[in-house]
Amino acid sequence: MARPLVEQAAERLLHLILEREYPIGAKLPNEYELAQDLDVGRSTVREAVRSLAARNILEVRQGSGTYISSKKGVAEDPFGFAFVKDRVKLTTDLFELRYLLEPRIAERAAQFASDEDIKRLEEVVYAIEEALEANDPIHLELDVKFHSMIADMSGNIAVSSLIPVINQSIQIINEDYTNRQMKKTSIEAHRNILKAIQSRHPIAAYDGMMSHILTVRQSVLNDWFDKKIDIQGLPSSKK
Repeated sequence: MARPLVEQAAERLLHLILEREYPIGAKLPNEYELAQDLDVGRSTVREAVRSLAARNILEVRQGSGTYISSKKGVAEDPFGFAFVKDRVKLTTDLFELRYLLEPRIAERAAQFASDEDIKRLEEVVYAIEEALEANDPIHLELDVKFHSMIADMSGNIAVSSLIPVINQSIQIINEDYTNRQMKKTSIEAHRNILKAIQSRHPIAAYDGMMSHILTVRQSVLNDWFDKKIDIQGLPSSKK
Protein backbone atom coordinates (compact mmCIF):
# COMPACT_ATOMS: atom_id res chain seq x y z
CA MET A 1 0.00 0.00 0.00
CA ALA A 2 1.37 3.39 -1.00
CA ARG A 3 2.10 5.80 1.82
CA PRO A 4 0.20 9.11 2.04
CA LEU A 5 1.64 11.90 -0.09
CA VAL A 6 2.30 14.11 2.94
CA GLU A 7 4.31 11.36 4.62
CA GLN A 8 6.37 10.87 1.46
CA ALA A 9 6.92 14.62 1.15
CA ALA A 10 8.04 14.86 4.79
CA GLU A 11 10.56 12.08 4.22
CA ARG A 12 11.89 13.75 1.07
CA LEU A 13 12.10 17.09 2.86
CA LEU A 14 14.11 15.50 5.67
CA HIS A 15 16.41 13.91 3.08
CA LEU A 16 16.81 17.33 1.43
CA ILE A 17 17.75 18.92 4.77
CA LEU A 18 20.40 16.26 5.40
CA GLU A 19 21.69 16.39 1.84
CA ARG A 20 22.14 20.17 1.92
CA GLU A 21 23.61 19.98 5.44
CA TYR A 22 21.52 22.79 6.88
CA PRO A 23 22.91 23.70 10.33
CA ILE A 24 20.78 24.30 13.42
CA GLY A 25 19.00 27.63 13.11
CA ALA A 26 19.25 27.75 9.31
CA LYS A 27 16.23 29.10 7.46
CA LEU A 28 14.67 26.86 4.82
CA PRO A 29 13.66 28.09 1.36
CA ASN A 30 10.13 29.46 1.11
CA GLU A 31 7.08 27.30 0.50
CA TYR A 32 7.08 27.89 -3.26
CA GLU A 33 10.73 26.82 -3.66
CA LEU A 34 10.25 23.74 -1.49
CA ALA A 35 7.22 22.75 -3.56
CA GLN A 36 9.40 22.85 -6.67
CA ASP A 37 12.23 20.94 -4.97
CA LEU A 38 9.88 18.21 -3.76
CA ASP A 39 7.65 18.24 -6.84
CA VAL A 40 4.46 18.57 -4.80
CA GLY A 41 1.84 21.22 -4.17
CA ARG A 42 2.31 24.01 -1.64
CA SER A 43 -0.42 22.62 0.62
CA THR A 44 1.47 19.31 0.77
CA VAL A 45 4.67 21.17 1.65
CA ARG A 46 2.80 22.97 4.40
CA GLU A 47 1.62 19.69 5.91
CA ALA A 48 5.06 18.10 5.54
CA VAL A 49 6.62 21.03 7.40
CA ARG A 50 4.03 20.68 10.17
CA SER A 51 4.86 16.99 10.43
CA LEU A 52 8.58 17.67 10.87
CA ALA A 53 7.86 20.52 13.27
CA ALA A 54 5.83 18.13 15.43
CA ARG A 55 8.92 15.92 15.56
CA ASN A 56 11.11 18.86 16.70
CA ILE A 57 13.09 18.76 13.46
CA LEU A 58 11.78 22.08 12.17
CA GLU A 59 10.57 25.22 13.89
CA VAL A 60 7.94 27.43 12.26
CA ARG A 61 8.16 31.09 13.23
CA GLN A 62 5.09 33.07 12.31
CA GLY A 63 5.90 35.91 9.93
CA SER A 64 9.52 34.82 9.63
CA GLY A 65 9.76 31.38 8.06
CA THR A 66 10.79 27.80 8.79
CA TYR A 67 14.05 26.98 10.55
CA ILE A 68 16.07 23.93 11.59
CA SER A 69 15.17 23.27 15.22
CA SER A 70 17.84 23.29 17.92
CA LYS A 71 16.09 20.28 19.48
CA LYS A 72 17.51 18.01 16.76
CA GLY A 73 14.32 15.99 16.52
CA VAL A 74 14.35 15.09 20.20
CA ALA A 75 11.02 15.19 22.02
CA GLU A 76 10.70 16.95 25.38
CA ASP A 77 10.12 13.64 27.17
CA PRO A 78 10.78 10.89 24.60
CA PHE A 79 10.83 8.07 27.15
CA GLY A 80 7.65 9.10 28.96
CA PHE A 81 9.41 9.64 32.29
CA ALA A 82 6.73 12.14 33.34
CA PHE A 83 4.32 9.20 33.68
CA VAL A 84 6.54 7.21 36.05
CA LYS A 85 4.99 7.43 39.51
CA ASP A 86 8.03 6.49 41.59
CA ARG A 87 10.11 9.66 41.20
CA VAL A 88 12.74 8.57 43.70
CA LYS A 89 13.47 5.28 41.93
CA LEU A 90 13.45 6.91 38.50
CA THR A 91 15.81 9.70 39.54
CA THR A 92 18.17 7.24 41.22
CA ASP A 93 18.18 5.07 38.10
CA LEU A 94 18.85 8.08 35.85
CA PHE A 95 21.80 9.08 38.00
CA GLU A 96 23.09 5.52 37.80
CA LEU A 97 22.86 5.72 34.01
CA ARG A 98 24.83 8.97 34.06
CA TYR A 99 27.40 7.33 36.33
CA LEU A 100 27.84 4.52 33.80
CA LEU A 101 28.08 6.79 30.74
CA GLU A 102 29.36 10.29 31.45
CA PRO A 103 32.82 9.61 32.93
CA ARG A 104 33.73 7.67 29.79
CA ILE A 105 32.23 10.43 27.65
CA ALA A 106 34.37 13.05 29.41
CA GLU A 107 37.40 10.82 28.91
CA ARG A 108 36.75 10.73 25.16
CA ALA A 109 36.14 14.48 25.07
CA ALA A 110 39.62 15.06 26.50
CA GLN A 111 40.98 13.01 23.62
CA PHE A 112 38.94 14.30 20.69
CA ALA A 113 37.75 17.85 21.47
CA SER A 114 38.95 20.59 19.16
CA ASP A 115 40.43 23.85 20.44
CA GLU A 116 37.26 25.61 19.32
CA ASP A 117 35.11 23.09 21.24
CA ILE A 118 37.10 23.72 24.41
CA LYS A 119 36.81 27.48 24.01
CA ARG A 120 33.01 27.23 23.77
CA LEU A 121 32.92 24.91 26.79
CA GLU A 122 34.94 27.43 28.78
CA GLU A 123 32.42 30.15 27.92
CA VAL A 124 29.56 27.96 29.16
CA VAL A 125 31.37 27.22 32.42
CA TYR A 126 31.78 30.96 33.07
CA ALA A 127 28.12 31.56 32.17
CA ILE A 128 27.03 28.87 34.66
CA GLU A 129 29.09 30.48 37.41
CA GLU A 130 27.59 33.90 36.74
CA ALA A 131 24.07 32.44 36.75
CA LEU A 132 24.68 30.56 40.01
CA GLU A 133 26.06 33.65 41.73
CA ALA A 134 23.03 35.65 40.57
CA ASN A 135 20.61 32.86 41.56
CA ASP A 136 19.40 32.89 37.97
CA PRO A 137 17.48 29.65 37.19
CA ILE A 138 18.98 29.65 33.70
CA HIS A 139 21.95 27.86 35.27
CA LEU A 140 19.94 24.62 35.01
CA GLU A 141 19.60 25.05 31.25
CA LEU A 142 23.28 25.94 31.00
CA ASP A 143 24.22 22.87 33.03
CA VAL A 144 22.41 20.66 30.52
CA LYS A 145 24.28 22.50 27.77
CA PHE A 146 27.62 21.88 29.53
CA HIS A 147 27.08 18.12 29.65
CA SER A 148 25.60 18.07 26.15
CA MET A 149 28.65 19.84 24.73
CA ILE A 150 30.98 17.31 26.35
CA ALA A 151 28.87 14.53 24.83
CA ASP A 152 29.20 16.17 21.40
CA MET A 153 32.95 16.50 21.91
CA SER A 154 33.23 12.75 22.57
CA GLY A 155 32.51 12.08 18.91
CA ASN A 156 29.79 9.54 19.72
CA ILE A 157 26.62 10.45 17.83
CA ALA A 158 24.33 8.33 20.02
CA VAL A 159 25.38 9.75 23.38
CA SER A 160 25.27 13.32 22.10
CA SER A 161 21.51 12.85 21.72
CA LEU A 162 20.99 10.69 24.81
CA ILE A 163 22.78 12.74 27.49
CA PRO A 164 20.63 15.91 27.12
CA VAL A 165 17.48 13.79 27.46
CA ILE A 166 18.74 12.15 30.66
CA ASN A 167 19.81 15.42 32.27
CA GLN A 168 16.66 17.30 31.29
CA SER A 169 14.52 14.43 32.59
CA ILE A 170 16.12 14.62 36.03
CA GLN A 171 15.29 18.32 36.15
CA ILE A 172 11.75 17.86 34.80
CA ILE A 173 10.81 15.39 37.52
CA ASN A 174 12.58 17.21 40.35
CA GLU A 175 11.75 20.89 40.66
CA ASP A 176 14.28 21.27 43.48
CA TYR A 177 17.05 19.60 41.50
CA THR A 178 19.60 22.07 42.85
CA ASN A 179 20.12 23.69 46.24
CA ARG A 180 22.46 26.13 47.90
CA GLN A 181 24.95 23.45 49.00
CA MET A 182 25.47 22.46 45.39
CA LYS A 183 26.53 25.92 44.22
CA LYS A 184 30.17 25.80 45.31
CA THR A 185 30.69 22.12 44.49
CA SER A 186 29.16 22.54 41.02
CA ILE A 187 31.44 25.46 40.20
CA GLU A 188 34.53 23.55 41.34
CA ALA A 189 33.47 20.38 39.53
CA HIS A 190 32.88 22.18 36.23
CA ARG A 191 36.24 23.91 36.51
CA ASN A 192 38.01 20.61 37.20
CA ILE A 193 36.36 18.87 34.25
CA LEU A 194 37.13 21.82 31.97
CA LYS A 195 40.76 21.90 33.12
CA ALA A 196 41.16 18.16 32.47
CA ILE A 197 39.75 18.49 28.94
CA GLN A 198 41.88 21.58 28.27
CA SER A 199 44.95 19.63 29.41
CA ARG A 200 44.00 16.67 27.20
CA HIS A 201 44.07 14.45 30.29
CA PRO A 202 41.52 11.63 29.78
CA ILE A 203 41.93 10.04 33.22
CA ALA A 204 41.48 13.36 35.03
CA ALA A 205 38.40 14.09 32.92
CA TYR A 206 36.98 10.64 33.75
CA ASP A 207 37.61 11.05 37.47
CA GLY A 208 36.33 14.63 37.51
CA MET A 209 33.05 13.71 35.88
CA MET A 210 32.55 10.67 38.11
CA SER A 211 33.14 12.76 41.23
CA HIS A 212 30.75 15.44 39.96
CA ILE A 213 27.89 13.03 39.30
CA LEU A 214 28.30 11.26 42.65
CA THR A 215 28.35 14.59 44.50
CA VAL A 216 25.22 15.87 42.76
CA ARG A 217 23.41 12.59 43.37
CA GLN A 218 24.29 12.65 47.06
CA SER A 219 23.12 16.25 47.33
CA VAL A 220 19.76 15.33 45.81
CA LEU A 221 19.43 12.35 48.17
CA ASN A 222 20.24 14.55 51.17
CA ASP A 223 17.62 17.05 50.01
CA TRP A 224 15.01 14.28 49.86
CA PHE A 225 16.00 13.12 53.34
CA ASP A 226 15.67 16.65 54.77
CA LYS A 227 12.22 17.00 53.22
CA LYS A 228 11.17 13.52 54.39
CA ILE A 229 10.39 12.42 50.84
CA ASP A 230 8.87 8.94 50.80
CA ILE A 231 9.33 6.15 48.26
CA GLN A 232 6.74 7.65 45.91
CA GLY A 233 8.67 10.91 45.71
CA LEU A 234 5.99 12.86 47.60
CA PRO A 235 6.24 14.55 51.01
CA SER A 236 4.90 12.17 53.67
CA SER A 237 2.65 14.88 55.09
CA LYS A 238 0.68 14.97 51.83
CA LYS A 239 -0.16 11.28 51.76
